[in-house]
Amino acid sequence: MFDPAVLELSTESILAKFQNAIKTQASLSLGLGYSTTVSAPHTLLGGFKNLIAVAAETGYEFDQATAFLEAAKSAPAAGGATAAAATTEAPKEEEKPKEDEKEDVDMGGLFGDADDDYY
Repeated sequence: MFDPAVLELSTESILAKFQNAIKTQASLSLGLGYSTTVSAPHTLLGGFKNLIAVAAETGYEFDQATAFLEAAKSAPAAGGATAAAATTEAPKEEEKPKEDEKEDVDMGGLFGDADDDYY
């Protein structure tokens, strides 16, 4: 037998449980790549972000992308200012190592840092 207090649920708690279940379903379906009604808006938004990224890189224009890119350029955040400054700078050439010099590659301790561990 349950205590009657267990069965007393408020509208807010029922809505919170339902919203939590929707979030879980959206996460699962997005992770599995299976489209459902709760994951469809997320999938469409991700595709739209990809279209804007392609438009930004290639210069292809369509009305919505132009509006978003103009808003991003005029944004008050520092990101917009640095992007404008980056486009005005000349690209720097990377220094190439000489052919007779070997590069010292740090493997981050992948194979052990000390050679004397194996003697």
